[in-house]
Amino acid sequence: MTERLQKKIYRAIKLLQAYNDPDNPVEVAYSGGKDSDVILQLAKEAGINYRAIYKNTTIDPPGTIGHVREMGVEVLRPRMSFLHLVEKKGLPSRFKRFCCQELKEYKVLNKAIIGVRKAESRARNNRYNEPTQCRWYGTKTEKNYVEQILPILDWTDQDVDEYIKERGVKCAPLYYDDDGEFHVERRLGCMCCPLQSHNKRLAEFKKYPRMVKAYIRAAQKYLDTHPDTRMGKEHKGNAYRFFYRDVFIQSKEEWDNVTTSMFGEVDYKQFLEDYFNIKL
Repeated sequence: MTERLQKKIYRAIKLLQAYNDPDNPVEVAYSGGKDSDVILQLAKEAGINYRAIYKNTTIDPPGTIGHVREMGVEVLRPRMSFLHLVEKKGLPSRFKRFCCQELKEYKVLNKAIIGVRKAESRARNNRYNEPTQCRWYGTKTEKNYVEQILPILDWTDQDVDEYIKERGVKCAPLYYDDDGEFHVERRLGCMCCPLQSHNKRLAEFKKYPRMVKAYIRAAQKYLDTHPDTRMGKEHKGNAYRFFYRDVFIQSKEEWDNVTTSMFGEVDYKQFLEDYFNIKL
């Protein structure tokens, strides 16, 4: 193990120990991803009083729940599944992230260890500057206040890869190829998440075609029960049209070109069946 990583491990463990309370456990915010496996291992090495908690989104990739349980992590089930949320609120988007708010962004304990790293994205590099931060879930009251601890904030992918292999940490199936080789560059998240890039999201819908069917069924229930909403009026009760707009179209101009074409609108149902090779 490199001296650089040894120093990072030492600092991470000291940080966790500084927040240890024998009478009140700290939450290990466990997502099932590689970084959450790292913070769980660090919590064990630090010898602190913790509760590892996984907030079930109901749409994590296959094998995630099995891995969570294998790691001995407590599973919290949501009040409403992702698809039931779609039935109530419509399809989520990059600007309408009600699914994250309902399924993941809520308080459990007063202190939480999270596996955020600056190296993950430019946004996180700009947002997170200290190894601890305050967060409120909802109104800024003591009831909604959480002190977040970020022990691997300055860890690189190389650090994570080296630590996992050196400690023999087992990660979720997604991170391994057919030969059993670990790939640190892979990321685990909700299937077909709208926060992904356009191309990656399309690729995931192709990989998980049952999600296409589930999205459309839930979207149809939303349109049937919300005909007077903006989305209900725009898509005229047609969930195939609603899904096509959400997944394939990236701008209002592009959508205007589709809906005002001199050749008429496409047969959305037929297009989706052909594109994803499914029967709707």
